[in-house]
Amino acid sequence: MKVTVVGAGAVGATCADNIARAALAQELVLLDIKEGLAEGKAQDMMQTAALLGFETRITGSTNDYSKTAGSSVVVITSGIPRKPGMTREDLIGTNAGIVKGVAENILKYSPDAIIIVISNPMDTMTYLALQSTGIPKHRIIGMGGTLDSARFKYQLSQHLGCSPSDLNAVVVGGHGDTTMIPLIRHATWNSGPVTNFLTVEQQNQIVADTMVGGATLTKLIGTSAWYAPGAAGAALVASILRDEKKLFTCCVSLDGEYGQSDICLGVPVVIGKNGWEKILDFQLNAEEQAAFNKSADAVRNMNEVLKTL
Repeated sequence: MKVTVVGAGAVGATCADNIARAALAQELVLLDIKEGLAEGKAQDMMQTAALLGFETRITGSTNDYSKTAGSSVVVITSGIPRKPGMTREDLIGTNAGIVKGVAENILKYSPDAIIIVISNPMDTMTYLALQSTGIPKHRIIGMGGTLDSARFKYQLSQHLGCSPSDLNAVVVGGHGDTTMIPLIRHATWNSGPVTNFLTVEQQNQIVADTMVGGATLTKLIGTSAWYAPGAAGAALVASILRDEKKLFTCCVSLDGEYGQSDICLGVPVVIGKNGWEKILDFQLNAEEQAAFNKSADAVRNMNEVLKTL
């Protein structure tokens, strides 16, 4: 199997490192527009192979898409990252052109590739990739909800004093500070509802902290986070290449599910060898559905900006 990661910045390099360490692919290509960056990071990673014991062949390329030919999965991380005070939405003008160009170039050499979008604003970039390429919708996956759900589990674990791996918790809706919806009513600690172990005040705090998880890190470190986003991208690659059928929240094209159409938004999906394979209906209550509809309206308004670019 061959995987390409486009964008050799912090998120892309971290994603590639996770893929190599987990031995998910025989060949991994790291591509970037900046001269020498991808080549240098690929060589640096390859020099860890003898220490970490992986056999993945990692190569770097400066904007030569021919080296990505035959990729089964492509992860798009390219674009400018957030800085303190910026929203994900502020990135749309610059990143739209980048993502559209990347997706089209990738498909010239890997027409059957499954594409994972990490670039922000992720919901709109996923929609753009789908609309501009015209490939089957199951092969376009936005990563955002996978990351948001991991951040939700982190916040829950801090309050519960438990292992995050013992938690099941998902975030649906848009990948934005005001559009994501942590479904705390559905969250469980093994099989027990977390609401049995938390006060209402704690529940509200966990939801609020999850929603600003990305902005909190941007303020602390001066740019977008990279460890968890990179790991989230690699987790999706693993579920595809190993056909794990794992359940993740991902941004996918909706056609009536959750009451929405002509939009890409975060919902629970099964990820396997064909990309996203089915959407699960979590039976939202009236309050949750209203929040989901509001999130969809905000993302749809952002998508409209694409028409002016």
